[in-house]
Amino acid sequence: MSTSSAAGTAFDPGRRYQLHPDLALRPERFGALLYHYGTRRLTFLKSPELTAIVRDIGEHPSVDAALDAHDIGPDRRPALLRALATLESSEVICVA
Repeated sequence: MSTSSAAGTAFDPGRRYQLHPDLALRPERFGALLYHYGTRRLTFLKSPELTAIVRDIGEHPSVDAALDAHDIGPDRRPALLRALATLESSEVICVA
């Protein structure tokens, strides 16, 4: 299943992604604060679950494998894939 990101490019959960190299992630009780040094954009992740996936997404061979490692079932995958596609278009994650 591929999802279109906000920029119109296809987000492919079969590919390997990583945190953008210009990004700093600071865990918070509500999720995380993300700061992109290149764009100077501050992003809030309001989900500890999404934060955990984003934090270690680069340790897995694909987004699907990262979701499997976090025990994300088929009922929750579409929403998380949409969120990850948006994060790719915001340069929070990028293809590894």
